[in-house]
Amino acid sequence: MKLPVHHEGWPFIAIIVLANAILFAAAGEYGILLLPLTLWTIAFFRDPERHPPQGANTILSPADGRLLPVVRAVPPQELGLGTGQKVRLSIFMNIFDVHVNRIPCNGTVERMAYRPGKFINASFDKASEANERMAIRLAMPNGDKRRDLVVVQIAGLIARRIKCDLKEGDTVCRGERFGIIRFGSRLDVYLPEDARVLVRAGQRVKAGETVLADLPV
Repeated sequence: MKLPVHHEGWPFIAIIVLANAILFAAAGEYGILLLPLTLWTIAFFRDPERHPPQGANTILSPADGRLLPVVRAVPPQELGLGTGQKVRLSIFMNIFDVHVNRIPCNGTVERMAYRPGKFINASFDKASEANERMAIRLAMPNGDKRRDLVVVQIAGLIARRIKCDLKEGDTVCRGERFGIIRFGSRLDVYLPEDARVLVRAGQRVKAGETVLADLPV
């Protein structure tokens, strides 16, 4: 059987398993003291399969976690979308959530921009502006009308590493894996103007499966 673990996790798992084995060899039964951390490390990097629901005009959650209050905010300036506010959905991932990120909609990666920053608690609203982040602008297929959707990976208090596998020009499909953040973090989604929000603050969402919003055909 294939162990559903993200490839980014194997070096960390190898280190903690080796350390645990050494502790068992050196200290006998006291090795059990490190066992919870070993099991948590394996669980943190788990990468379960997800099954996106039908509906090309729906926007899926890019992360597992808890939805923070829905607000209107200006997308990251480095993406070149101007100063107009858009509806922002923010998902907070704690250290027990799956941290593999997934594409919320079909489209093309129009622009990407990394910005260094702080590492304050990702559940705070100011984390969207102050923290280290990777911002991604997706152009959604919509005939003659242009729609842009923005996804932002944001580091948190413990998270110190944002991993994004995308590059500008990539064609992406909803539900595909595109990155991971270590350890505990946040994702922001800035919706197109005509999107209709289908979730509420405090709701638990799952990457690649929970529908955040839909769009008129």
